[in-house]
Amino acid sequence: MSMKSILAPRTASACASLLFCYCAQSQASPALWLDAARTSMPPWLLATGLLLIAGLALLAGLGRRRERNLCRQLRLTASVFRNSSEGIAVTSAEGRILAVNPAFERITGYRCEEVTGKSPGLLSSGRHDARFYREMWAHLRACGHWQGEFWNRRKDGALYAALSNISAVHDEHGRLSHYINLFTDITQLKHHQQRIDQLAHFDALTGLPNRTLLADRLQQATALAQRSGRGLAVCLLDLDVFKPINDRFGHDIGDELLVCVAQRLQQCLNAGDTLARIGGDEFALLLGDIEDVADCDQRVLEILRRVGEPLQGSAASISLSASVGVTLFPLDNADSEQLLRHASQAMYRAKETGRNRHQWFDPEHGRRVEQQQARLQRLQQALEDDELRLHYQPKIDLYNGEVIGCEALLRWQHPQQGLLQPAAFLPALEGSELEQRVGAWVLDHALAQLANWHHAGLPLEMSVNVSAEHLLCPRFSENLQAALARHPQVAAQHLELEILETTALSSMERSALVLEQCRALGVRFALDDFGTGYSSLAYFRRLPVDSLKIDQSFVRDMLADPDSLGIVESVVRLAAAFNRRVVAEGVETREHGERLQRMGCRFGQGYGIARPMSAECFAGWLQHWRQDNPWTAQRSLAVSGEFSSTAGGY
Repeated sequence: MSMKSILAPRTASACASLLFCYCAQSQASPALWLDAARTSMPPWLLATGLLLIAGLALLAGLGRRRERNLCRQLRLTASVFRNSSEGIAVTSAEGRILAVNPAFERITGYRCEEVTGKSPGLLSSGRHDARFYREMWAHLRACGHWQGEFWNRRKDGALYAALSNISAVHDEHGRLSHYINLFTDITQLKHHQQRIDQLAHFDALTGLPNRTLLADRLQQATALAQRSGRGLAVCLLDLDVFKPINDRFGHDIGDELLVCVAQRLQQCLNAGDTLARIGGDEFALLLGDIEDVADCDQRVLEILRRVGEPLQGSAASISLSASVGVTLFPLDNADSEQLLRHASQAMYRAKETGRNRHQWFDPEHGRRVEQQQARLQRLQQALEDDELRLHYQPKIDLYNGEVIGCEALLRWQHPQQGLLQPAAFLPALEGSELEQRVGAWVLDHALAQLANWHHAGLPLEMSVNVSAEHLLCPRFSENLQAALARHPQVAAQHLELEILETTALSSMERSALVLEQCRALGVRFALDDFGTGYSSLAYFRRLPVDSLKIDQSFVRDMLADPDSLGIVESVVRLAAAFNRRVVAEGVETREHGERLQRMGCRFGQGYGIARPMSAECFAGWLQHWRQDNPWTAQRSLAVSGEFSSTAGGY
């Protein structure tokens, strides 16, 4: 090997390095360097230097691009931090605040320098106990993240609700380095929820719980009675001859008397008892901690005595009396709904036997069981003999009158009694195996009719009611998938299943799982009769539903009843806040439709549009509707999206 071959690479490397450093330090241009190199270097050494310099220049360029990309990423991160509408707080692993963004300052009222280095505990409102925080930290350490709601306190002392998402951040060695808390102010949503709860669960006149809240309280009371071994008296009290008094002295005096009666009844309650107003002059009382029948008799007699004391109205002194029906749980070991029915039956017997007294419920259990069995057998025969029918009620776009679909409703074509409404036979099915079979029949026949309409060029949507027993039965989603497979002409997204709000809340985890399984098939869900249940905002967020249906009782009465109007407006707001479609049931008149449009409610159904009809009649009705379109006249309405300013089964 020649000395030149050994020294050449080393010489080239050294030379290139020296020359590159020289160019960099002297800021000489590559052209000047090349001129000098040509006169003093062999060609092979010159070529080697050029290659080395080109490579170094390339590496330098890549480094600058990486640096520019990193700078852009840092600027983007900083912009997101500054401009996010969500509050952001970064803490150390020890829980000290390191940085907050402007949204944090706006929501809490604290400036960055006021909270830096301090614990987030300075925001604590005192509404969460130590157990809440222990469970939060345990979940955060175990899973690396936690999501939930806080009630915190602003700098000015005002409380606010925050939906928080806290995440743990680890360094490249896996050690915990920071926590990041992203939170949204949901105070207004909480206030909307409280408004809905107040209107839907409390009587506007007396402030007492209404029938909906009573059902929830009754379930709690029976569970407590079973644990404690003490009795629970379920009492229904109805004022005697109140209507003639109301007619004689006027409704204002009548309302005063009802408020006075409610106050007197409340004075007869012990801690843990419940008083509810469930009708015009009808009250329900849940009396707990009852030792025996004699103890209950004494308490009911005291209630009758207090109601019988003269009441001083605005115009006169008036004496009232009442009839009370009583049943005692667990001697009457029925469910909540039956306990109320039993107390009601006893109350009517008290009226029949002379009023101003109380009567105990006489079960006659055997007779009722026989009657129930007979009803179920007859319904099973109706299913087998093809006596069940489906009728269809149209749903329209209130803005332009377009028919978007329909709701399938069950009827019974009874050979002797004619066409029966669901209320006449569905209650007998509740909780039975036959309920699931009837539900499956409804789904299959609804899909078959939908397939016929699609084949005829009518791409309608259809909603079908599903009971709690049917929804939560084993293999519901598999059976639904099989039903869809039997009708391949129907795309799954054209089917919507309606479930009651109470159904979803009765078994939240199971309901949410079944809904997710069915939605994976493409089927949509609607929460029916929304506003009549006892849900919370947290529960509502967890339910994978696409639509809310406002209960027809609120829509029907909203033109005359400010409370009903308030509930409808609140539900529309809530649906908009959670990006859910809202459908109003009970659209009885054109005025209902116009008012709903002004609220921002786009879809509706009701007798003012069309009554439920057979499939044979539906096609003809649809053709007539599309020709005339009575709702087209309303297109000129200015739909501003603002809310009204009025005060106020299958």
